[in-house]
Amino acid sequence: MSYQVIARKWRPQTFDDVVGQDHVVRTLKNAIVHQRIAHAYLFVGPRGTGKTSTARIFAKALNCTDGPKVDFSLDDPAVQSIADGSHLDVIEIDGASNNGVDQVRELRDTARYAPAQGRFKIYIIDEVHMLTTQAFNALLKTLEEPPAHVKFIFATTDVQKVLPTILSRCQRFDLKPIPPGLIVERLAKIAQEEKIKVSPAALECIARLADGGMRDGQSIFEQMISFCGGEITEPDVLDVYGLVSAEKVAALAAALAAGDHQKIVAVVDECDAAGRDLVRLLADLQALVRGVLLDAIARGGTSDRLGTALTTEQLTRLLDGLREGESSVKLGLAEKVNFEVTLLKAVDASRARAIDSLIRELSALSAEAPEAGGGSDGEKKKIG
Repeated sequence: MSYQVIARKWRPQTFDDVVGQDHVVRTLKNAIVHQRIAHAYLFVGPRGTGKTSTARIFAKALNCTDGPKVDFSLDDPAVQSIADGSHLDVIEIDGASNNGVDQVRELRDTARYAPAQGRFKIYIIDEVHMLTTQAFNALLKTLEEPPAHVKFIFATTDVQKVLPTILSRCQRFDLKPIPPGLIVERLAKIAQEEKIKVSPAALECIARLADGGMRDGQSIFEQMISFCGGEITEPDVLDVYGLVSAEKVAALAAALAAGDHQKIVAVVDECDAAGRDLVRLLADLQALVRGVLLDAIARGGTSDRLGTALTTEQLTRLLDGLREGESSVKLGLAEKVNFEVTLLKAVDASRARAIDSLIRELSALSAEAPEAGGGSDGEKKKIG
């Protein structure tokens, strides 16, 4: 057999293989068990979160032998033909390249005919938001009143571009970004099966890079195997992708909290000299400061996780300062300079006081002033 990349080899094949989308899997399973299968489904979510994979698994459950059933066998010939794309009644369409009204009309005409192999004729349309308005309109009538044997499964990364008339005719499922912990767990399992030695810190770096996408995590993992061979360590991942270690990010965040300008400049110089990605470093800083902000909220308004006690107001201003510098760091001509200016401005913003809070404090002090001076006025009258 020809070589298969990890993202394809380890693609989910059953409902139990789907990671991080328990709410979607549970609903689809219950729909099959209780025979409440709708005619149209819409899977929405970021790239690599399992939209198309879940659509294929659902198609397997519907068109497997003696289906629909949740616990289908992977050895079932019908399931195997769906997996390799040869099943006559499971038609996958790329919405980006088949987005015209003529293609949709052809789909509408073929949908009338009874299925040749399975119980249902299933149309999986990926990136459905790429269809033109005319194509959407041509699909409306069939989507509203489809033949009993037809099921539509749509997938999109940009649901805002899908017409409301289409949305109202579908059951919508929002697939969320996969938490880093689940990506690490899945990659560790793959590494064990593939006999690859990888450190936990390296897996955590890969999960950070994946940004909630399991497919991205698997692709990065495969690239690291090509680079390192059978053993992957954290420094390898940091060097290949220009990441900054978690310890260095924490040290820079602590310098921001302490207002240590010299330390901030020294760390930035070190990262730049090592060829690190400053845009990614800024994103990692934001994520860390956000975590501390949530900790401060949970603790009643203050957190010292960065080594310096900061209030929610200070952390909010610090995070806002980091966010405001994003565009200049990404698009500016002098990335390092813009990055340093962003950090220093964020420090100054965190140490500034909000005008409204100062007004509240002054109002409180002025309200207390007559009470504090009451005794002296009485004494004055007594003396007089």
